[in-house]
Amino acid sequence: MLKGKADKTNLPSRHVTEGPSRAPHRSYFYAMGLDEDDIAQPFVGVATCWNEAAPCNISLNRQAQAVKLGVKAANGTPREFTTITVTDGIAMGHEGMRSSLASREAIADTVELTMRGHCYDAIVGLAGCDKSLPGMMMSMVRLNVPSVFIYGGSILPGRLNGKDVTVQDVFEAVGQHQAGNMSDAELEVLERVACPSAGACGGQFTANTMACVSEAIGLALMNSSGAPAPYESRDQYGEASGQAVMNLIEKNIRARDIVTRKSLENAARVVACTGGSTNAGLHLPAIAHEAGIDFDLGDVCDIFRDTPYFVDLKPGGQYVAKDLYEAGGVPVVMKELRKAGLMHEDCMTATGRTMGEELDMIKGEADNKVIYSVENPITKTGGVVGLKGNVAPEGAIVKVAGMNTQEQSFTGPARVFECEEDAFEAVKARKYEEGEVLVIRNEGPSGGPGMREMLATTAALSGQGMGKKVALITDGRFSGATRGFCVGHVGPEAAHGGPIALLEDGDVITINAITGELSVDLTDDVLAARKANWTGAKPTIYASGALWKYAQLVGSTRLGAVTHPGAKDEKHIYMDL
Repeated sequence: MLKGKADKTNLPSRHVTEGPSRAPHRSYFYAMGLDEDDIAQPFVGVATCWNEAAPCNISLNRQAQAVKLGVKAANGTPREFTTITVTDGIAMGHEGMRSSLASREAIADTVELTMRGHCYDAIVGLAGCDKSLPGMMMSMVRLNVPSVFIYGGSILPGRLNGKDVTVQDVFEAVGQHQAGNMSDAELEVLERVACPSAGACGGQFTANTMACVSEAIGLALMNSSGAPAPYESRDQYGEASGQAVMNLIEKNIRARDIVTRKSLENAARVVACTGGSTNAGLHLPAIAHEAGIDFDLGDVCDIFRDTPYFVDLKPGGQYVAKDLYEAGGVPVVMKELRKAGLMHEDCMTATGRTMGEELDMIKGEADNKVIYSVENPITKTGGVVGLKGNVAPEGAIVKVAGMNTQEQSFTGPARVFECEEDAFEAVKARKYEEGEVLVIRNEGPSGGPGMREMLATTAALSGQGMGKKVALITDGRFSGATRGFCVGHVGPEAAHGGPIALLEDGDVITINAITGELSVDLTDDVLAARKANWTGAKPTIYASGALWKYAQLVGSTRLGAVTHPGAKDEKHIYMDL
């Protein structure tokens, strides 16, 4: 594409740059230092979730400059803008967590509105923390423009007493401190060294899980998710991503040419084999929804069930994202999946080449330390599995990476809590018994509102040495850093009258990750009688504002907790207006 010579006949930016009637619009562009050639070129939105909330996002504005250099080098005109992020590590364990999942929708919505309002032709999106990754990818697929995603990179591990430490260790140390096994001084030392740099949480928690998804689904360049955030070598991926999006404009390759049913299946495979976050079971259906593809929690879990788990990452394993990068990264993982016939190789990627062509160029091989061979996996089934039964007719999800077979089934009496705070206080005061199934309800997308993560509670249990001695189920979510037998996404949620709303203290609950069961030892008649006496959803204090709007609009967890009808009902595609 020659400088200043783009044919804008079919590009959205023609609405703001072409013809005498757009002279006022062009005057704005001249005011910002653009020249005639710049205005004549395709406009590329460079969207970041930069903020000063947490280390996950702090380096994104610097990385965006590298992307802009790449766009300019390929004769495009970059236009940088930002959107919000709610960082789960800061929002965890209090009312702020209600904003987390709702922020995914706000990110997708605000990126969409910015792109539409300014008629940008393509997007390179940079994201750093949990919900910002799926939110950014959702907006790309919703708009269906040429799109390249780039992850801001992971944090470096801290070091203490000769061992790597992460923020997960700090959350679990709170439980050890409560149990009297760690002094104030020891906790203070750990909190000062656990997070030594910019970047998102280093284990295979939600951010790194969705970063792996971005490569597997085809929206990100190969290996772009791996290098830690402080590495200035990340700039080469930024520049390459900027150039790649210009290639996609020229070839008219759009986000929905890349995100297909097959590429979603590839992404789910990578989540499973890396022991990724259960939150992927929420985000993959949400991304699919933006493309009008049927791909719900059940479909995700079917793939998880028959995918071997062979990448040894925290929280279930030993290593962090930096170690995976040094072992060859996601491309080597996908090469192993391909050996087992578990990758769709004909999927298009952000380079304009197919996944098979991309993998043909990867020289690395499994190191049998971080990345095991697919023939010799850690376990033969995925690190995340789905459950169903009379407690969860619409399904539930549990992370079993790092758990042995004996630890994957549990039967015990219920101890019911009406919200996370009640459960956390009980755990802190040790007002629970070994062998119980802790039930936390009214924390679903609508009932919460916001479907909070429960890391504070689960980390406290682990810190007390009780992570394997009790189980926990909720209609809320768990952090990717959660360990132990913790079942989330139970649907329908309590606020919608799901069976979890009907459980009582002492009901005997069975969780079996091997057979996929989540059930309570009650007859259908007893459950029906309890439903008849159910007094309705627990009242909420969120009766106005963003969380009220979210609670009114949000759909079921099984379908990704989305807030609009999706591509199946759309009457136009933005790019074609």
